[in-house]
Amino acid sequence: MKTEQIGKPSNRVDGRAKVTGEAKYAAEFNAPNLAYGFVLNSAIARGTIKSIDTSKALALDGVLEVFTHENRPGYVWGDKNYQDEDSPPGSPFRPLYKSEIQFSMQPIALVVAETFELARYAATLVEVVYEPDEFESDFNANMEKAYKPKKYKSTPPQDPRGKPEEALAEAAVKIEQTYAHPSEHHNPMEMHASTVVWEGDGRITVYDKIQGVQNSQKYLTNAFGLDEAHVRVISPFVGGAFGSGLRPQYQLFLAVLAALQLKRSVRVVLTRQQMFSFGHRPKTVQRFAIGASEDGKLQAIQQDVFAETSKFEDYSEDVVIWPGVLYKCDNVKLSHKLVGLDVYTPLDMRAPGGTTGIYAMECAMDEMAYKLGMDPLEFRLKNYAEKDQNKDKLFSSKELKECYRQGAEKFGWSKRNPEPRSMKEGHNLVGWGMAHGAWEAKQQEAEAKATLTPDGKLTVGSATADIGTGTYTAMTQIAADTVGLPLENVTFQLGDSSLPKSPLEGGSWTVSSVGSAVKAVCDKVREKLLDLAQQLENSPVANVGLDEVTFADGKISLNTDPSKTVSILDALKQNGGQAIEEKVTSKPVEGQEKFSPYAHSATFVEVKVDEDLGTVKVTRVVSAIAGGRIINPKTARSQILGGMVWGIGAALEEETVMDNNLGRFINHDLDKYHVPVNADVHDMEVIFVEEKDEHVNPIGAKGLGEIGIVSVAPAIANAVFHATGKRIRELPITLDKLL
Repeated sequence: MKTEQIGKPSNRVDGRAKVTGEAKYAAEFNAPNLAYGFVLNSAIARGTIKSIDTSKALALDGVLEVFTHENRPGYVWGDKNYQDEDSPPGSPFRPLYKSEIQFSMQPIALVVAETFELARYAATLVEVVYEPDEFESDFNANMEKAYKPKKYKSTPPQDPRGKPEEALAEAAVKIEQTYAHPSEHHNPMEMHASTVVWEGDGRITVYDKIQGVQNSQKYLTNAFGLDEAHVRVISPFVGGAFGSGLRPQYQLFLAVLAALQLKRSVRVVLTRQQMFSFGHRPKTVQRFAIGASEDGKLQAIQQDVFAETSKFEDYSEDVVIWPGVLYKCDNVKLSHKLVGLDVYTPLDMRAPGGTTGIYAMECAMDEMAYKLGMDPLEFRLKNYAEKDQNKDKLFSSKELKECYRQGAEKFGWSKRNPEPRSMKEGHNLVGWGMAHGAWEAKQQEAEAKATLTPDGKLTVGSATADIGTGTYTAMTQIAADTVGLPLENVTFQLGDSSLPKSPLEGGSWTVSSVGSAVKAVCDKVREKLLDLAQQLENSPVANVGLDEVTFADGKISLNTDPSKTVSILDALKQNGGQAIEEKVTSKPVEGQEKFSPYAHSATFVEVKVDEDLGTVKVTRVVSAIAGGRIINPKTARSQILGGMVWGIGAALEEETVMDNNLGRFINHDLDKYHVPVNADVHDMEVIFVEEKDEHVNPIGAKGLGEIGIVSVAPAIANAVFHATGKRIRELPITLDKLL
């Protein structure tokens, strides 16, 4: 019987390294003669540095240098040199470029010393005199200046479909509401850090906290005019990122600048407060106007989005694609404008655009269901989308109805009293809410290499990342399953710019993209193994094709007679003591472009709201997920649970508050920026709905990183309304808003 690795709930292959401390992160790699850098950040939001006096810092024994705009080297400073794979349109921020201050907490100096403590102390001695300018940080006050960018980072709003104005005017039932989503910061456990090891002769090895080592490598070679062969970037483990590591952050530039100038190894680690000084999920306001017939059929949807960006880059997200993906409606009008502020450019944050767009869409649909007097689930089924109307394409697969069925059954949705404030438990009002979501299942081009040595050990590599999602394990399972080896005989390498090319680890496309490359390169190994096995004298697998044999449990077996086998080790002996080495480039599967590939979710939530205090507790969550073929149910469940917990944070806690007197986010630490803790997390259940997709990619898997979060916050918001009868349209839902 074949032992299958794909679909098996395997422990993480890197789990032991993580729990024993063997796994090293960017700030944990050491080098001889290592110096330490500490970043000094601006105290104003906009203006000019009139003077910067570093003499007191430099007078300290052990301080090596203080880099500022006045003494930084004359490297390449053009816009294109500072763009990276995740850059939005515009002019990227360049650290220490000139005296101009573009945003609060902008890095203005790097103090380098023999110890971290000395560098940090010396930074307090740097004296800066500013000439402040007027700044704009108030989103609401600047919404009238919102503009349509010449170029979007995201999908531009489509031209109107049908006759939205007429259809809305004629609709029997209408709602018009505005929903707001605050700025949020990623706050991964590991702070951003870079350790630059000076190798001599202009060569550097960089240990960076990044979601794509080749993105950092490309950024550094362009910005510093370096030869690619002289820059190696390594990131074997990432302690969470959620999008914050898609773009190289300023500590990387500053650490490399110092190492090149001082010709010695340098480490720069940001503090938790400094983690709030770069990209974040942008504040977004959405105006919805929805019309429906009396029997609940959608007649028109109008969505107008206003989203935050910096004044130097036009950052946008896929906020307006969701009406066309989630529901069938023939009359749709969309707009997406940006509000330029004196802040750092926002940045992709788990399910960018989906977390915000689906939240507002699903809350608006809940409001419409109540206005129609329909069950929210029945209303969604009435407007079920069989195809993606944005692209006019059928979905590659869609088991959302089964998500609805299994999720509702497990949750007990049929027992719900639809009347708000009708369900009570002691002094708590009990509310049940639901929402559904989607996330695109993209496949990107990726490369992988494989080496099978004569002892039957397989090593597969690609320069992708593992940000805690389980990439090491999933790729090991795919490789082991394809070649028919036990898991312990397979090693997967990642996080090294010298490995074959890989896309950024984001967008939930890693398993789809890199996993397909791993399967393809292992298929090449299988071909070679069968060829070698057929060279054996009296080979039991002679004169058969690949489709006529099975690779499993270290053997190649005839499908028609599994007792006829050749061991992989015996086949390898025919290779003259040489390893089998293969490398492939995997591209999106042919015909995929005819379909629209998405993962889908249905989330059901119970909340309990204290009638006197307004405190909200999420007591039960059931999320049913249609995510194609599940490679590892154990790590997949963890992905969805993480998204569910973050959904609680998004709905009830997370908000980075801007002080418009200072132009600065003021709750820039984990004392005041609230995220869910153990006491916030109660009964959570994940259901993986069986889904076969023959079009999405060669392994049939869809990404799970983002689909776990998108429908949770709206389900909570809808449950809060059901509990209290109060509709809170601005996240987070805090007790002051309920009282």
